[in-house]
Amino acid sequence: MKVTVLVGGVGGARFLLGVKAALGLPAVGPGEGPHEVTAVVNVGDDVWMHGLRICPDLDTCMYTLGGGIDSERGWGRAGETWAVRDELAAYEADPTWFGLGDRDVATHLVRTRMLRAGYPLSQVTEALCHRWKPGVRLLPATDDRVETHVVIDNPEPAEDAPPQIAVHFQEWWVRHQAKFPAHRFASVGAEEAKVLPAAAQAIAEADVVLVAPSNPVVSIGTMIQVPGMPQALVGTKAKIVGLSPIVGGRPLRGMADACLSAIGVDTTAEAVGRHYGGRAKGGLLDGWLVHSGDTAEVEGAETRAVPLLMTDVEATADMARAAFELAGVTP
Repeated sequence: MKVTVLVGGVGGARFLLGVKAALGLPAVGPGEGPHEVTAVVNVGDDVWMHGLRICPDLDTCMYTLGGGIDSERGWGRAGETWAVRDELAAYEADPTWFGLGDRDVATHLVRTRMLRAGYPLSQVTEALCHRWKPGVRLLPATDDRVETHVVIDNPEPAEDAPPQIAVHFQEWWVRHQAKFPAHRFASVGAEEAKVLPAAAQAIAEADVVLVAPSNPVVSIGTMIQVPGMPQALVGTKAKIVGLSPIVGGRPLRGMADACLSAIGVDTTAEAVGRHYGGRAKGGLLDGWLVHSGDTAEVEGAETRAVPLLMTDVEATADMARAAFELAGVTP
């Protein structure tokens, strides 16, 4: 069976562990089997820092599936040290609010060198995965530069300063912890971008397409804005099943509620499902899974309530199995 998954960062990476386990593959690392998993990964969080190209969602998926993730934080390398970060702070080198671990820097150095040599991001990612062997084909949604920016109230108001400014998503999320309400999001570069052909092909040839419980605005939402991605999703013969990142009116991880509020969507499983929309009514979904106890009606999509807490790999595998069942496919 060919399974294609649209994913963001931490939640998407952990969901991929369950998808692999549900298919009888080792959750971590490579494994032999008749099934193929492709993850189409958000690049809107990507950013240049200290002259290095950082791809948080791709790296989180790669480290998680390859066994190198810091499982407590959910991002970055296990056994990390911070000498580079401390030296940058000693130099007072901006930005001081974004810490780069020493092991993580090595990944960014290799990526940056390859990008500057002319390799596209998809080939760079493939090369990095030779070291990690995640057992999943990781594809950026696009090889083009697409970055999410956020319009917020100016954190440093002054008489001659604009009342609102646009900052990179990472600055709003990491530096300001989303405490300044977002007025709107902009996918800078999206209009000139195009979907990665291999990603469109993976969607077209899939037996099922899953939408991971990732941030619906800045992860899944950013990918859907890449030209060619909506057409690929509309055109696939596979059923598209999404899993709610909202449980009991709260996001499973992070501050997705702050993102949803900015676009006028309530923080409920039903509201997010309706935001995606049913494919029979011109939206994204054929099926929508919500957590047990939550309810949702999404016109044009079948909904079902199942446990959606990723407490461990087996619980996450059960989520993937429920998605397969809703899609009418059996590994």
